[in-house]
Amino acid sequence: MKKRSLIMALGLAASMALTACGSGESTEESTAAETEAAEVEDSEEEKEAESKEAEEASEEGTADLTGVELSMMVPDWGNPGEELLKRFEEETGCKVNVTEVSWDDIRDKVSIAAVGGQAAADVFEVDWSWVGEMNSAGWLEPIEMTAEDIADEPTIETFTIDGKILALPYANDYRIAYYNTEHFEKAGITEAPETWEDVEAAMKAIKDAGICEYPFSMPMGAEEAGTTSLTWLAWAKNGVVFNDDGTLNKDSVLDALTFENNMVTSGYVDPAMRTATGMDCYNKICSGETSFMVGPTKFVNFISDPEKTAEDVLGKIEPILLPGTEGVSDRTMPLPEAYGVSAYSENKEAAVTFVKWLNSAEIEKELYLANGSIPNRNSVIADMIADGTIKTPGAMLEQAELIKSPFPNGVPDFYAEMSNTMYNNVNSMVLGDKTPEEAFEAMDSKVKELLAQ
Repeated sequence: MKKRSLIMALGLAASMALTACGSGESTEESTAAETEAAEVEDSEEEKEAESKEAEEASEEGTADLTGVELSMMVPDWGNPGEELLKRFEEETGCKVNVTEVSWDDIRDKVSIAAVGGQAAADVFEVDWSWVGEMNSAGWLEPIEMTAEDIADEPTIETFTIDGKILALPYANDYRIAYYNTEHFEKAGITEAPETWEDVEAAMKAIKDAGICEYPFSMPMGAEEAGTTSLTWLAWAKNGVVFNDDGTLNKDSVLDALTFENNMVTSGYVDPAMRTATGMDCYNKICSGETSFMVGPTKFVNFISDPEKTAEDVLGKIEPILLPGTEGVSDRTMPLPEAYGVSAYSENKEAAVTFVKWLNSAEIEKELYLANGSIPNRNSVIADMIADGTIKTPGAMLEQAELIKSPFPNGVPDFYAEMSNTMYNNVNSMVLGDKTPEEAFEAMDSKVKELLAQ
């Protein structure tokens, strides 16, 4: 190495100079100095090699973390389970202690601990809607991932702000459409809808024929699902929700609001759904009470599960690509959940190793088998479809390949306040208290106010 050569050259020069002075004792000292310098350099090289090995081991999830203990705070569905936790400890020597906390309480606990410069847990739940706020507050430790990993996991984009990956997804929830093939066929429709005009025409045909009284289901209540439903609809229909400056795109959002309102006023939506929860709306596809919906990815599993889907509906629900304007949409909205590492953790390296281990292809499949978490890696989804683990995938993989975040600048730190305004105005509209234009103006005004703060 150049560094070692330089040390040896200096040592040799010193030796020659001392020899010229006729000192045998100095010659011995210089020789010893050369040997010591070489030994120091060898030691440095060994340390560099050991450091590199440790880094590579960490990347592979096999770092020696013997004696390290991590704390993890997640909702019950985010708990990896005893079997996987034991496996991680066997592979790395690191013990992980999990505390299950309600989803609603996690953000508050993280915030309270951060005020005192403490970590509520080394690893904790990070919902897609929290990442902007948590980033601005400095609560999350950035995580390095390879370009190959990022390409295989489009949901990572949701947790990326200013080029920093702030958490790694574990539950891949993106929007996909579901339709009841029997209802459509009875109405004389032999192909799946590709545009929103197709959907509207199908809803009319199904309702007019008396096949299903309320063929369209969509969350419109005064809750978070009301915001996300408006967002994915505008995203799928028009390819934009927010302008580059963070304001709402009027043409797109107003178009989506108008479509929602038409579904209600045309009688295609059960009036009770205007105040129902998102899950109540989604479950109607499994009971046969609706003909078409856009909903969570986990319903790909539900529609083949006799415990989740009515017997006379099993085998009649098909997952399809989201409709668009000219044809099927070229995008869908992700709503994933992730594991993040606290910026206040005293064991950041171990925590990052653990989170990356959970995010690995092998463990993602194990998580699916343990608690039904849809994998975030498209390569894993493809493998699970190929081996029959996922039984009724439909367009699941194709849709996963079209995941894109609707937020051009990342999820804003004021998302919670913005969402509150959005879903309340959606709900006011479908209850008949506001027109789509009035609902949009209220949303637009609030977003601009938040941006100006």
